[in-house]
Amino acid sequence: MLHITLFLFLSVLWYMFLRSFFSERLKFMEIKNTRLAKELRSLISSKKLLDLENKKLNAKFSDTLALYELTKDICRSLEEEKVFAIFSKSLKKYISIGDCRYIKEAADLIKYKDYTILPLNIEENQIVGYLAADRIPVADKEKFGILAQQLLIGLRRALLYEKVQSLTITDSLTGVYCRRYFLERFSEELKRSKKNKLHLTFLMIDIDNFKQFNDRYGHLVGDAILRQVSKIITEAVRQIDFIGRYGGEELSIVLAETDREQANFAAERIRQAIAMAVIRVYDEELKVTASIGVSTFPDHAASIQDLIDLADQALYLAKETGKNKVCFSPA
Repeated sequence: MLHITLFLFLSVLWYMFLRSFFSERLKFMEIKNTRLAKELRSLISSKKLLDLENKKLNAKFSDTLALYELTKDICRSLEEEKVFAIFSKSLKKYISIGDCRYIKEAADLIKYKDYTILPLNIEENQIVGYLAADRIPVADKEKFGILAQQLLIGLRRALLYEKVQSLTITDSLTGVYCRRYFLERFSEELKRSKKNKLHLTFLMIDIDNFKQFNDRYGHLVGDAILRQVSKIITEAVRQIDFIGRYGGEELSIVLAETDREQANFAAERIRQAIAMAVIRVYDEELKVTASIGVSTFPDHAASIQDLIDLADQALYLAKETGKNKVCFSPA
């Protein structure tokens, strides 16, 4: 009987122990499950926030990428005005904006004092112009800045192209047309004169005693003389006339719609302007003169080569008969 009582007592104790153990274990699991559930809810919430942020970033990236893609459109043209026209059209697709202007001169900015002004630097300290815009929403200012950079890329290409084109048609020393391009323009002007029955005059100009200046003062002084004489001639002719460096110290001019009488007046004006000028080179103040040979269309010839040959003969005559004078072709 004692053994049975002891067994029952021990069984009850074991039962109570097991019950307490599993009860504590269950509570621990419930607490752990509650914590895990809380962490899960936090992770789900964080994921939603990350998804939302990712969506915003993707939208911003796509928008920004689309803005940079506009570079292709903006760079389609190699002319400044057309580049800006494409930019202006593209700008209004992406942002709400009022007026937008491309301003080249800083002095003109006073007219746009209420605008947002962005200087367009193609190189350090080299401003090609200014971008002026008004009524830009605050939310769109970043986009506007990105688009302005795309405009700058297009303008750089256009200006570089202009520079390359300029170098291919002008003489690097004098700034007037190189011989090849001058002859192309001469041919076009002669065709126009023939078609419209207009007069045309060709001048061949040679600086007198140029070799002596070179020998006495050096080639740097000779180059400076040629450069300044070219500038004097450029200022003495009309905008419709054009000048070329024919070779060495020889310069050539085509006077459009100019007959013999008008040509004599123009040639004398050029000769006198050169003779009266003081050529300042380094520490020297020099006086130079020039001889000019003239031929006219249709009076003397009807082809470029004949006009050049006849003007060259007239120039030789001017040199042989005293220099610093104008001579017409005898033909």
